[in-house]
Amino acid sequence: MLSFVTSKDEQTLAIEVEGKMTKEDLEKFDNVVFDKFRNDEKFSVYAVIGDIDTPSAGAIFEELAIDAKRWSQYNKLAVVSEKDWLTKITGVIDKLPGVQVKHFPLDQMEQAWNWIKEG
Repeated sequence: MLSFVTSKDEQTLAIEVEGKMTKEDLEKFDNVVFDKFRNDEKFSVYAVIGDIDTPSAGAIFEELAIDAKRWSQYNKLAVVSEKDWLTKITGVIDKLPGVQVKHFPLDQMEQAWNWIKEG
């Protein structure tokens, strides 16, 4: 489940993810992005990832479709989680052009916000 939480930066969406991400969650995210940033304005995402279900292949493809549609709008993605496998994924995504991605442990939430807000 995806929940929007209070952001410390007007150009950043702050979310928490717990359990299973649904198609409705992805559509809700896409709709909020469109409402706030339309189809051309840059934005960042601050994501706190809790205990999540391993996504199905179908869910991964749906998420990739939304991400691909918005890819040119992403500025930074701060992933805050204790999940070691997310460190590897964020490292791979960070190598893709156009977006900066960094993983932070839960005890570095403030550092994640500071990173998002710098430049």
